[in-house]
Amino acid sequence: MDREDVEVRLDALADDILEAGGHQDLVLVGIRRRGVQLANRLADIVREKTGRQVPTGSLDITLYRDDFAQIGPRPLIGSTELPSEISDHRVVIVDDVLYTGRTVRAALDEIADFGRPRRIELCVLVDRGGRELPIQPDYVGRAVEVESGRQVAVSVPEIDDDLAVHTVPEEPEE
Repeated sequence: MDREDVEVRLDALADDILEAGGHQDLVLVGIRRRGVQLANRLADIVREKTGRQVPTGSLDITLYRDDFAQIGPRPLIGSTELPSEISDHRVVIVDDVLYTGRTVRAALDEIADFGRPRRIELCVLVDRGGRELPIQPDYVGRAVEVESGRQVAVSVPEIDDDLAVHTVPEEPEE
C-alpha cells in the first residue's frame, strides 16, 4: 500500500470507529512503535470529522511480553503514556500489524494496570492472520495473506520518512 492507500484506509477506520460508538468517551491508545503514530493520525482524522479532540496515549508492552525472559539482559523499554483517565471510557488500542495476537495480549494486561475501561476495542492497519491466541480486531484497514518467510512492514513518516505498507523478508530470530 502506498501513502494514498494508507490514508484512505485510515480515513475509513476513523469512520468505522465513530460509527460504532461516537467520540464522546473515546480514547485512542497506540502500541509502540508505529501504533502510536497511527493512533495520532486517527485522532487527527476524528478531530477533522467531529471538531473534537480525542485523547491519545501510548503503550510500551515490553515488560508485559510473554517472552520477556528471552529478549536479553538489557531490553529497550520505552514509556507508557495514557490520558489521566481511562476508566469508564471506550479505549481503542491501535497497532500497525496484527499477527499472533501476543502483542495485543500484553497491551490488554498493561491497560488493566491503569484502570478499567468501559470497553476495549482493537484497530489494526493490517491483519496478516496467523493467530496463536484467540484475539480478533474490531477494525481492520486491510487483511492480507503473507507468504512464508516474509513479514509485513509498516512505514510512518515520523520514523521512516514514508507512509506505506510492504512485505519484506523475515528477519532471522536471534
